[in-house]
Amino acid sequence: MANQAPAARPANPRFSSGPCSKIPGFSLDMLADAPLGRSHRAAVGKAKLKEAIDLTREILGVPADYRIGIVPASDTGAVEMALWSLLGARPVTMCAWESFGSGWVTDVVKQLKLDATVKEAGYGDIVDFATVDFNTDVVFTWNGTTSGVRVANGDAIPADREGLTICDATSAAFAMELPWDKLDVTTFSWQKVLGGEGGHGVLILSPRAVERLESYKPAWPLPKIFRMTKAGKLIEGIFVGETINTPSMLCVEDYLVAMKWAQTVGGLKGLVARAEANAKVVWDFCAARPWIANLANDPATASTTSVCLKFTDERIKDGAAFAKAVAKRLEKEDVALDIGAYRDAPAGLRIWCGSTIEAADVAALMPWLEYAFEAEIAAQA
Repeated sequence: MANQAPAARPANPRFSSGPCSKIPGFSLDMLADAPLGRSHRAAVGKAKLKEAIDLTREILGVPADYRIGIVPASDTGAVEMALWSLLGARPVTMCAWESFGSGWVTDVVKQLKLDATVKEAGYGDIVDFATVDFNTDVVFTWNGTTSGVRVANGDAIPADREGLTICDATSAAFAMELPWDKLDVTTFSWQKVLGGEGGHGVLILSPRAVERLESYKPAWPLPKIFRMTKAGKLIEGIFVGETINTPSMLCVEDYLVAMKWAQTVGGLKGLVARAEANAKVVWDFCAARPWIANLANDPATASTTSVCLKFTDERIKDGAAFAKAVAKRLEKEDVALDIGAYRDAPAGLRIWCGSTIEAADVAALMPWLEYAFEAEIAAQA
């Protein structure tokens, strides 16, 4: 019997890992309250930015004594601000298990020229935190967006550490529980889990990170957009909505709309549950089939947002070409857009299962994935 295309289709085919799918039911009309054409320094602009910071704190459960700032250049900008402003005061350990983590290693070793201890794990695994010296400053990603693995919890991070922990949490924040007492610097962009528009980053600092900023001056010059202190004191305005450069008030409004939607689905607990339910659909599908598997080797560290998959069928002659053909076929059918593996990652697929995705759409995609696999196997025969 010929391979038949499934009858049901995902209502929303957007499974991109960034920018990610908008919230369910999104329309541009939801952004009508954005103060367009107004200064972000006017009362209305400052109020919107402060509301964004306050809602971030409320939904994520960020402690009251942690600072939250909206900064330029997405998560990358937030991470770079932390690396350039904080590192160099004490030894540093860089942990990498995917493309973005490896990028931070390059910045620290080749640009800042620090003699860092580098711990790396291959795609599908993470560094064993039991081997990390947390008396050094430690830089790591919580969730590997390009490798589909995440830190299971913060238990291995000691409460009495001497170094700072700098965590890129861009595809984890709003979809996973983050142990704030174990994190000194946390960064993310709202274009990931909440499906916000790109270009803005969020930087969260613990009191220990603020103390470092106020007591340490890096040996290298800092660009204006990286500077968080003046005359040895934190520029507090950054953390109450007085941004370093001009933000898009349309994007800020979009972030506010997404966070208010998050409140309607149960806040952080509801967001976490949605991502876990979405990921489980894919995990169960893979567990029942011999030709596809999760790229994550340990289920305890498998990501619930960026679920990365690899084809394991021995009949596949060229893994990269095969994976691209499957992704292209699914896109042509308009059932899954932008799900090819990241360019530096092993050949395969990457299905975004974050909190704005509906489990019904993930479930509807799975038969199409099987259909595309069988069609490509037949095509290469």
